[in-house]
Amino acid sequence: MEYRTLGRTGVRVSPLCLGAMNFGGPTPEADSIAIIDAALDAGINFIDTANVYNGGESERIVGEALARDGKRQQVVLATKVHGEMGTGPNDRGNSRYHIMKACEDSLRRLRTDHIDLYQMHRPALDIPQDETLRALDDLVRQGKVRYIGCSTFPAWMVMEALATSERYNLARFISEQPPYNLLDRRIENELIPLAQRYGMGLLPWSPLAGGILAGRYASGAVPEGSRAARMGAGSLFDQRRTPRAMAAAERVAALATERGITSSQLALLWCKDQPGVTAPIIGPRTMEHLRDNLAVLDMALSEEDGRALDEINGPGNVLSDFHNSNPWMKARIT
Repeated sequence: MEYRTLGRTGVRVSPLCLGAMNFGGPTPEADSIAIIDAALDAGINFIDTANVYNGGESERIVGEALARDGKRQQVVLATKVHGEMGTGPNDRGNSRYHIMKACEDSLRRLRTDHIDLYQMHRPALDIPQDETLRALDDLVRQGKVRYIGCSTFPAWMVMEALATSERYNLARFISEQPPYNLLDRRIENELIPLAQRYGMGLLPWSPLAGGILAGRYASGAVPEGSRAARMGAGSLFDQRRTPRAMAAAERVAALATERGITSSQLALLWCKDQPGVTAPIIGPRTMEHLRDNLAVLDMALSEEDGRALDEINGPGNVLSDFHNSNPWMKARIT
């Protein structure tokens, strides 16, 4: 496997990152641990979770899995902070108060003395970034965090954070984790050029568009156990299943069939091999999903396939809104 450099650091990570959002629900603990073990055996050395995933259960299961097999020191372990973790007014957000407490809680659940990549899960538009960055810098200096990153930030806030870190000599974000797939390519307009210019890693979430590009909703079906079924009609995810998105997924499926691979493999391969991308985050719900994803590690996107997929949705364009959960994104795609 050809490992990739994570931003400007010397850390080498697998070109796919194992996302743990499904662990602890809907994927049971035993199945989750089996998926983690299989991914590590296949050469994956990068795991991403968040404190809000299943109320902390995802972090706990990841910690249990790594403690069982003794591979914690071989894994680049990433988690995130921002979301609501309690009923109090300070149990969420990007304040020093919340970050310092949330980090201790994540360390306990993950059964580790440090987090390799600690990411702000979403921006906080009402908190100056220097407060957030000073708290993260303290965690780095204390040895509890190795590197820091952000997720789903607008490009201007990423740039502001880099400038703030430089101005005050604070730890800087080494990565950004944005939504990115063939249906929503808007980060190519500003975020990807910014990341390339300033040496930031990009860790796309939802590279399969929540299963849309895997063909799980062909002919309008909503399979039992699927994301659409779990989240329900009218949910933010359901709003992404637009007619244009479904039509594009059918075209991806046709191309994949011609090439003898699955739709999910072609969509993931496209994302993995886009300029500036470090490692898409895969989120297998089952062992079958994981095996399908892992096959992409041995594939490379051809120029011909890249051009064919550009014809479905061109650079910088959007067919489905994967920023619709972001308070800062005003545009809505229907």
